[in-house]
Amino acid sequence: MIRSHLRLVIFIGLLFVNLLQFSTASIVSTGDFNKDFFVTWSPSHVNTSADGTTRSLTLDKDSGSGFASNDMFLFGQIDMQIKLIPGDSAGTVVAFYMTSDQPNRDELDFEFLGNVNGQPYMLQTNVFADGYGDREERISLWFDPTTEFHTYSILWNLNQIVFMVDWVPIRTCRNHADKGVAYPRRQPMSIKTSLWNGDSWATRGGKDKVDWSKGPFTASFRNYKIDACVWKGNPRFCREASPANWWNQDTSSSLTWAQRRLFRWVRKNHLIYDYCQDSKRFQNNLPKECSLPKY
Repeated sequence: MIRSHLRLVIFIGLLFVNLLQFSTASIVSTGDFNKDFFVTWSPSHVNTSADGTTRSLTLDKDSGSGFASNDMFLFGQIDMQIKLIPGDSAGTVVAFYMTSDQPNRDELDFEFLGNVNGQPYMLQTNVFADGYGDREERISLWFDPTTEFHTYSILWNLNQIVFMVDWVPIRTCRNHADKGVAYPRRQPMSIKTSLWNGDSWATRGGKDKVDWSKGPFTASFRNYKIDACVWKGNPRFCREASPANWWNQDTSSSLTWAQRRLFRWVRKNHLIYDYCQDSKRFQNNLPKECSLPKY
């Protein structure tokens, strides 16, 4: 009897430890790029401050560069402060995104498309679900992203995906899986950044090429925050609406009224391209989500 009781106590204790591990695995930022990320591409083109809190990527004729998170995540919010390439940045692409890196990948993209000197950056977002993309949107920014750091965020939960710039929602993607629309909800994703030569398409459809005499080109990153569920192989823990998984609470299931006003303001004043308005591209057969609510 005593032995059975002891086994029960040990079992409950181990269960509690496991639950504690999952519930406290949400906030994983250390603030140190060296601890939370690894270099994926061209270490000689990646420069990190002595305290690990700031990192820059460089592009030149020889190579671009990039880094990625050590962990993978299923739902949460990722914030990254970025300062983009100043001056003539035509043809360059700075990317900040999440990806599952699978053949049928899920992916959430921020892509900053450089421009000739004096012309504004364009911000392109894209969503891949179950391997299918072609969901690009482009906006102009209401500030110069090269003079100061600004915060770019991805909120991802079972109900919605929200792309934000300085907490202003610029794009949403609702979970309409019940209506036959693919939605990223099963595959964990890592966080990645990169700086690369995209002059075959990035600026005016590839008309403006990278002017290498203006290089090397550098983008800087700092003050990231990873508040997300670390993938441990069991999606149930990441889908629970626990206090640690705040993004699964009802308050994060849709845009607030204040966010909706800001979202509409962005769409009215800064939207440049929306795939849902491109009937020619889709031969008058727009994707199903285009006729469904955005929040």
